[in-house]
Amino acid sequence: ALRLAGPAMAAAAMAAPGGGDFSDLREIKKQLLSVAERSRERGLQHSGKWAAELAFALEPLPLSELPPPPALTEEDARDLDAYTLAKSYFDLKEYDRAAYFLRGCKSQKAYFLYMYSRYLSGEKKKDDETVDSLGPLEKGQVKNEALRELRVELSKKHKARELDGFGLYLYGVVLRKLDLVKEAIDVFVEAAHVLPLHWGAWLELCNLITDKEMLKFLSLPDTWMKEFFLAHIYTELQLIEEALQKYQSLIDAGFSKSTYIISQIAVAYHNIRDIDKALSIFNELRKQDPYRIENMDTFSNLLYVRSMKPELSYLAHNLCEIDKYRVETCCVIGNYYSLRSQHEKAALYFQRALKLNPRYLGAWTLMGHEYMEMKNTSAAIQAYRHAIEVNKRDYRAWYGLGQTYEILKMPFYCLYYYRRAHQLRPNDSRMLVALGECYEKLNQLVEAKKCYWRAFAVGDVEKMALVKLAKLHEQLNESEQAAQCYIKYIQDIYSCGEVVEHLEVSTAFRYLAQYYFKCKLWDEASACAQKCCAFNDTREEGKALLRQILQLRNQGEASSTDVAAPFFLPASLSANNTPTRRVSPLNLSSVTP
Repeated sequence: ALRLAGPAMAAAAMAAPGGGDFSDLREIKKQLLSVAERSRERGLQHSGKWAAELAFALEPLPLSELPPPPALTEEDARDLDAYTLAKSYFDLKEYDRAAYFLRGCKSQKAYFLYMYSRYLSGEKKKDDETVDSLGPLEKGQVKNEALRELRVELSKKHKARELDGFGLYLYGVVLRKLDLVKEAIDVFVEAAHVLPLHWGAWLELCNLITDKEMLKFLSLPDTWMKEFFLAHIYTELQLIEEALQKYQSLIDAGFSKSTYIISQIAVAYHNIRDIDKALSIFNELRKQDPYRIENMDTFSNLLYVRSMKPELSYLAHNLCEIDKYRVETCCVIGNYYSLRSQHEKAALYFQRALKLNPRYLGAWTLMGHEYMEMKNTSAAIQAYRHAIEVNKRDYRAWYGLGQTYEILKMPFYCLYYYRRAHQLRPNDSRMLVALGECYEKLNQLVEAKKCYWRAFAVGDVEKMALVKLAKLHEQLNESEQAAQCYIKYIQDIYSCGEVVEHLEVSTAFRYLAQYYFKCKLWDEASACAQKCCAFNDTREEGKALLRQILQLRNQGEASSTDVAAPFFLPASLSANNTPTRRVSPLNLSSVTP
């Protein structure tokens, strides 16, 4: 009981104010500075950095209000010499040496560093062995040998209730590494209750929650840190609107200068493919924090999608100058070579990224894409599978696997993977179109129609869903529905306001011209036929149809009024904004037969 007194008091002192309560920003800043210092003392660099970055975004505190250094207990004083020596070895990455001098230490801080040194020593040996002996696609076969012993020792302490917030966090990490996910989640939740200000525990929890249902059943501490956690997990679960609302409320609460929040908002916009918004936020972030490397791989993905070669080249050179042996830098350079269609070189850089960090999700997925470009399907499948092992929520890897099996002409496999991708991104039209194509190959046309229609309904990125739907209706001889789809498609294309170089526009006009011709609606048919004359692939058919219409009109065959014709060419198409030569539907003499 005595042993818990010090840390328990410290944890109580650091318990954050109630949920979403940001009224006392000075108190929050004190807590952040305090937890940043405590994290650094334990070698938890990333949690320390996160707290320090967030504290930096708040107003500076006067001298009188700065948090006092953590109070030392009798045990801390006894272990101080061993701790100071071991910490210097730890900082130099001599983990075994640090652990050796910390044996038998009783204070919470020294005990944590002892266990954490042993854990990191095992991880380092595992990574070294992996890099030495295996190719980049054979990861996961080397294990951290220290994990089982650590689990046994930490679980004894846990049962005796002798672990503080940091100790619980380490216990959770060990359980996660041993794939004991359920136990790990319980321990991380407990760690968040005991020490709500330690971001590491929240982040680990984020990585283990796979859907919104799981989130509902977690009993989380009601602190302001929970708001940051929820915003982060919503981004991860692709619940982008909720995430952006959370981040906006955090900015309003006083964190407007936080580079962490700005980068998360940029990532959120990247996830919903609002590319312009994401690019402008990333550019702003680069001005505020020009030497930042985190999230720059996401920025490079956006530049890649927009084919912005000079910008991507500048970013790659810039990051190379800052630190060329960072995972993100390797991914940016990989993207740059991929954009230049140098796929072997790109794959090489993604492999280098994975040597630096075998659990780096983005690199696995991007490497899969490169192997696809090089037509190496078996390597692509392995790479995508590794990405899914690292994070089951990565829709790009599921989608990539679907594409790979599509190339291998295995539609049932393909369907399974596209379904998984669709579950993760229910409102992404690309997944729906891919699913529709799959169903079409399996001759499940009703399902295919549903997919294409839904893809159009959620906002079709590639503007292909309606054409595919129309062609399905054509196959099934449902000419009215096909015509309706083509009309919607044409309206959709021209409503963009830009001249779209779309291959299928001519197909749509050709079909509509023939459809109206069959319905004996000469005006509409000739309007569509004239549109056909503007495209190389349908010019001859358009002219032929116009000649036929002219003949029939000369023979005095009236335009049909019996046929119920609910379809007319959209008004916008006869307006001046149409990017084709404007021909008055009645003055047919201007069209040379």
